[in-house]
This record gives sequence, structure tokens and C-alpha cells, in this order.
Amino acid sequence: MTFTRITVSPAQMGGVPCIRGLRIPVATVVGMLADGMSDAEILGAFPDLEADDLSEALRYAAEAVRERELPLVAAG
Repeated sequence: MTFTRITVSPAQMGGVPCIRGLRIPVATVVGMLADGMSDAEILGAFPDLEADDLSEALRYAAEAVRERELPLVAAG
């Protein structure tokens, strides 16, 4: 999978994955979506973002956790 809208540079934000070279971390965008913000609300908060940035941020996050095992609490 390739990501054309996600950039990583050690010289910017300490190498944190960001959207298109902007100082907007992928984690910030994904967190806003997880908190229930609409696409329109996020785009309003960050006018430099585009709708395609939001969907690519989600795809990037999904790929980032695909091969990792996360600790979960057993359902009981």
C-alpha cells in the first residue's frame, strides 16, 4: 500500500507521520475522527486539509496497527 498524502521527515515534528508535509500529525486527524468529529468540522478546523487527507489518514492508521498485537482487556 502506498501513501501519497502522508509524509515522514526527521526534520519535521520529530519524524511523526504528518499530512502532506503540513504540521498536522496523522494521529491528530485520526483522533478527531475517533472523537466523532465530522469531516466538515475537521476541515473547518484545519483549512489546509482536503477531504482525501482524512481518508488516507484512516488508511494509514489501519495499516500501522494491522501487524501489531495490542493488549486488550478480556470480555467477561
